[in-house]
Amino acid sequence: MFDYSKTIRAAAAQISPVLFSCSDTTEKILETITQAAKEGVQLIVFPETFVPYYPYFSFIEPPVLMGKSHLQLYEQAVTVPGPVTEAVAEAAQAHDMVVVLGVNEREEGSLYNTQLIFDHDGTLRLKRRKITPTYHERMVWGQGDGAGLTTVDTAVGRVGALACWEHYNPLARYSLMAQHEQIHCGQFPGSMVGQIFTEQMEVTMRHHALESGCFVINATGWLSAEQKTQLTSNEKMHKALSGGCYTAIISPEGKHLTAPIYEGEGLAIADLDFSLITKRKRMMDSVGHYSRPDLFQVQLNDAPWATLNTSSLPLPSEVTPLPNTPAPDIPASCP
Repeated sequence: MFDYSKTIRAAAAQISPVLFSCSDTTEKILETITQAAKEGVQLIVFPETFVPYYPYFSFIEPPVLMGKSHLQLYEQAVTVPGPVTEAVAEAAQAHDMVVVLGVNEREEGSLYNTQLIFDHDGTLRLKRRKITPTYHERMVWGQGDGAGLTTVDTAVGRVGALACWEHYNPLARYSLMAQHEQIHCGQFPGSMVGQIFTEQMEVTMRHHALESGCFVINATGWLSAEQKTQLTSNEKMHKALSGGCYTAIISPEGKHLTAPIYEGEGLAIADLDFSLITKRKRMMDSVGHYSRPDLFQVQLNDAPWATLNTSSLPLPSEVTPLPNTPAPDIPASCP
């Protein structure tokens, strides 16, 4: 039985990456964790694919020109496990903090939009990949699988996570809701598309809090004017790299628990009173007394993808030789 009487302190980080440097961005993460620890934070959420940086280039460059930028991202991408995960795990353990981090994960010849959840003792509790990259992102990342659509029990409660427009997949969200997530962690790139993206994000995240009856912690990245110039010298494209920030902490009743951050870097910090989950679900539990499983059910394939499955292949001694059948005549007209 979950403890709905406790209160924990959470933070969402709106933060700028150190463009083109995995090591420097990682160092900034460690510094932010230390800063949050001084505020008594027990759970911190960082933006989408924050290490080494979100692939903004794919939004503003045509495919024929983005090869160099894409290869540069490969060079700086994160391996799991690897030096980045080891450093973050050590920081989580040192500060007794649950850390939710977005990374560009490299596995051999492919990149993935990956979300990592580290428990307070440094254990990597979840590695999940965005199930469908959005629009321009499909040129950068591969697809994830249903194995990542799971909640994990941590020191702060049962935590689930989705990235960006995965929140527009209602069945993905419902899969986590049905596993009774208490804290939902959202991650978006930030500094993209403009004010409309901010407004859409707020509607989406506040709705999920209401529908799921859980806390939502949402983190977005931030690009400075100098960083926009680093990404492109075309000033017309700077508008496409502006706005779209919404770093917030939302209660199960859909209310902001602290002022959202729309511009600049900073930490949104708030205390999460778990009794509010019960207060909301008493009225409307969408995966309990307000659901109709006799009418609606979600089927989740939670098996991880694999390109090679050797367990079902027969041993050499078990292979039955083919009969010695004469080769058929090949018509003269075939090439």
